[in-house]
Amino acid sequence: MKSQRQKEYLEKTFRNYPELESLRVPVCDAAKLLVRCYRADGQVMTYGNGGSAADSEHIVGELMKGFLKKRPLSAEQKARIAATGLTKKPDGFELTLQQGLRAISLVSQSSLLTAFSNDVDPDMVFAQQVFTYGRLGDVLIALSTSGNSKNVVNAAIAARAAGVKIIAFTGERERDLSRISEITLRVPSAETHRIQEYHLPLYHVLCALVEEVFFGELEMQNEKT
Repeated sequence: MKSQRQKEYLEKTFRNYPELESLRVPVCDAAKLLVRCYRADGQVMTYGNGGSAADSEHIVGELMKGFLKKRPLSAEQKARIAATGLTKKPDGFELTLQQGLRAISLVSQSSLLTAFSNDVDPDMVFAQQVFTYGRLGDVLIALSTSGNSKNVVNAAIAARAAGVKIIAFTGERERDLSRISEITLRVPSAETHRIQEYHLPLYHVLCALVEEVFFGELEMQNEKT
């Protein structure tokens, strides 16, 4: 799946972070998994605690809008907008919309999180969402510096039950989450802040690889016109 641009993204990442070189293959495997998910009209769910919760939001931001690409709307999408007859411009709103890759952060559902924690079980707040949102072929991106957080592990178990594939971001130790997940990116540190620092370049390059598959050719076509 590696285009020239994708190879450049990978080389730059592992040149800047040589200590992560051993994760090149699982990063590429994770990208392939996400591409299969999106080609099957699936969605990605992300979640974590604390700093990892912020990372889960960050990942959604890179997938749902242009990250390294502008992602202009297709002719079909423009036509659907114009066909509503509700726009002042004959070509619709396409100048202010972009194509996105469907992703949802499970840490954002504040009313559900607090209600479920209070009424049912705080260790199951993410599992409830995964079990309800998740469909066969979807992907769950789980971030846990310890790899043992109960609410994160429980959601991964719910994902397996729902037929949802799991990509885990953890620290260097083999833990419960890595044993459950299809793909685990275990960064070479046991310190929370260092683990979080390593997670960022990995999910950035992961998002870049996936974006290139869906929008790289579109960008080249636009550059020629």
